[in-house]
Amino acid sequence: MKGIFFENERLKIINDDVLITEEIQNNSIDLIVTSPPYNVDVKYNTCDDNLSYEEYIEFSKRWLSRCYSWLKDDGRLCLNVPLDKNKGGQQSVGADLTVVAKKIGFKYHSTIVWNEGNISRRTAWGSWISATAPYVIAPVELIIVLYKKEWKKTSGSRISDITKEEFIEWTNGLWTFPGESKKKVGHPSPFPIELPKRCIKLFSFVDDLVLDPFMGSGTTLIAAYLTNRRAIGIEIDPSYCELAKKRLIKEGKISQKRLFIANG
Repeated sequence: MKGIFFENERLKIINDDVLITEEIQNNSIDLIVTSPPYNVDVKYNTCDDNLSYEEYIEFSKRWLSRCYSWLKDDGRLCLNVPLDKNKGGQQSVGADLTVVAKKIGFKYHSTIVWNEGNISRRTAWGSWISATAPYVIAPVELIIVLYKKEWKKTSGSRISDITKEEFIEWTNGLWTFPGESKKKVGHPSPFPIELPKRCIKLFSFVDDLVLDPFMGSGTTLIAAYLTNRRAIGIEIDPSYCELAKKRLIKEGKISQKRLFIANG
């Protein structure tokens, strides 16, 4: 049954479709940190990750429109997406999704380049040692930083917990840290906790409400809880909701007795 999977006083997991859920109030979210499906045929349990590019852009438009409504006027969105892709034809994913977001109404702030260092994924060079048709593939991902109406944040506790050293390092728009192991987490495309942790501490105040509309294995919620924020995750697949709950108990050190399990 769709709806609230579990919640406590600071965390909530919603087992539902981001496009139709009615569990999020408009103008209530301070920060969205998410990594949507990349449309590169990843084998999720539920989500179709093999749309045509036109269908993918339309899907992105629909979910981004919902996120725009959910954000406060000074709310921000940190969107983790590929720079580009070549599976099924070369596409400028990061640039295209930025244009989609701006058409919806989002304002552009900046783009952080995440140097994941995953060169080992490289399997195709096009025409080998030839100018005929070489493939150029950058082993990086993007975190596109957008906001709703006002960049200056005036709502919330106005309490920042970022250190001087973190601020200096993280405001440099090239972040270098490794990705996360699929096998270790048990999800086909997890991101490392370092990614949402940096976004949360840099772009939100203590006690702000953080949302991940594609929660997956729950990494954003763990990062939010460990940095004293409140958080909501939306996930269409119940097995990933269960995985996120288990990770919150293990990695977030949340007492299982304090969780309200909505579905028994």
